[in-house]
Amino acid sequence: MTKHLAIFNSTDAAKIFSGKRKVEGRFSQIRIAPFAKVSKEDIVLVKTPGEKIIGQFIVDRVLYFDHPRQEEFNGIKRKYGRDLSLSATFWLDKEKINYVTLMFIKSVSKFIVAPQINKKDLRPWVVLP
Repeated sequence: MTKHLAIFNSTDAAKIFSGKRKVEGRFSQIRIAPFAKVSKEDIVLVKTPGEKIIGQFIVDRVLYFDHPRQEEFNGIKRKYGRDLSLSATFWLDKEKINYVTLMFIKSVSKFIVAPQINKKDLRPWVVLP
């Protein structure tokens, strides 16, 4: 089990904690974390920019897509779009995607006392030691 620190905007974090978002997706043009770095039963700490860590979720399972063809990308949108709970404009902005990581969320919990982790850079995803 590995721990990860992920940055979410406040709207997306709220969707995770309300249960509206059941799958967390990360889409990128270059091969960066969490692609090939996250596994089943890993813990993802949820943080909003400039704020403390507000909670966590456990990864139930993961799907990776390396350079998905257009029909695969459309299949992701069709099959997982509702559970990803993304805006329609998101799909228009992400026409050139080379790497997709889909993490199925289970066991979401909020923290009363946030753990302290020093992170001062702009990376949206960090694999913790």
